[in-house]
Order: sequence, then structure tokens, then C-alpha cells
Amino acid sequence: MDFKNEVISLLAEICQDDVIKENPDIDLFEAGLLDSFGTVEFLVQVEDRFGLLVPITEFDRDVWNTPNNIAMQLADLR
Repeated sequence: MDFKNEVISLLAEICQDDVIKENPDIDLFEAGLLDSFGTVEFLVQVEDRFGLLVPITEFDRDVWNTPNNIAMQLADLR
């Protein structure tokens, strides 16, 4: 599985909704799939699974709003 798909699968787990895999351009916050608790859980899992530390202060909802955008941001940090 490539990195982007791993990130999207992780998001689907945390949001408990496979619509994320079907529509990787969905706005997670507008759709109510991700909230502040989910965001923190996601960032903890990203550090555990990928060894990438993303400070919550770097997590801008306008940039990190879709699965595709999140995967791109994380790929840039690798």
C-alpha cells in the first residue's frame, strides 16, 4: 500500500467512515467527519505509524481539510 492510501485508511479508521476512501476530496470538517478530538488522535497515530511529528499548531484546517490534502502535507514532511 502506498503512503497516500495508508494515510487515507488511517483517516477512515479514525473517522469511522469509508466515504473517505470513496471521496478523498471531501472536506472532513464541513462534513462533520473530523473534530478537534479526532484531529489530535490522528496526529498521535501519524507519529506512531509514520514517525512524523506534526505540531497541532501546524494543523491549519484550511489546508488540512481533505484526505488528499492531508496526504500531500504529510508526504512533504517525510
